[in-house]
Amino acid sequence: MDRTTDRPRDLADLAEAVARETAALALEVRERAVHAERLDTKSSATDVVTEGDHACEALVRERLAAARPDDLVLGEEGGTRGTPAPGQVRWVVDPIDGTVNYLHGLPWFSVSVAAEVDGRTVAGAVVEPVSGRVWRAARGHGAHRDGVPLRVSALDDLALAVVGTGLNYDPARRGRQAAVLARIAARVGDVRRLGCASLDLCAVAAGWLDGFWEHGLQAWDVAAGGLIAEEAGAVVRLPGADPDGLGATATLVAPPALAPALTALLVGEGAGEI
Repeated sequence: MDRTTDRPRDLADLAEAVARETAALALEVRERAVHAERLDTKSSATDVVTEGDHACEALVRERLAAARPDDLVLGEEGGTRGTPAPGQVRWVVDPIDGTVNYLHGLPWFSVSVAAEVDGRTVAGAVVEPVSGRVWRAARGHGAHRDGVPLRVSALDDLALAVVGTGLNYDPARRGRQAAVLARIAARVGDVRRLGCASLDLCAVAAGWLDGFWEHGLQAWDVAAGGLIAEEAGAVVRLPGADPDGLGATATLVAPPALAPALTALLVGEGAGEI
């Protein structure tokens, strides 16, 4: 296919268009069946999958296949088929990130669509169905919210920092995470647990949060939001290698002035053992 269409800005345009349409569907499904949502479970009884999740991922896959039939798609609900060839675009999709919030009527949930090439995210969009806010980034071209450029917080004092986190669906792991959270709570300015990782990363990009960490996130949770935070100037550490002692499943996003201190605090309080 014509690889000129693989330019990050073009891919970001498609990610935004697909995410916008999917966000509208998410709201439609919720309004139609808010009290009759069919529930399945994924990793635990509290990790729910809704009809909205499945319908939204089906729509994303349909739109991406129509626009770019040679690409692959990795989705939270449907997995992926095949391994990307060198230079091939793979879309990484969370059809509804923050499903528990979605089910309970809390407005902090999103549709997240990202494009990666050779394992590196090059474009992404995160759309909030309720507020209509659109977060997007194209590698090398910055990050924006509704067209306004984003920049991370300039705060350099961890004792004043408002830090976001998340808790795992597995009860045993959630207990260990909560214990670490209790130990660091008095060492930072404040803590927020909002329940939607993609939007937590966007909040760091906007300076609404001064940092974020969580263990156990998946590629679809962080692909678009991670790029948005990175393009806004954040240090972004995604699951994988473990050079800093936080553990191979850790995600950490923070401004450069806070990242070393936040990492050291988490390691010192046992976050690497989660």
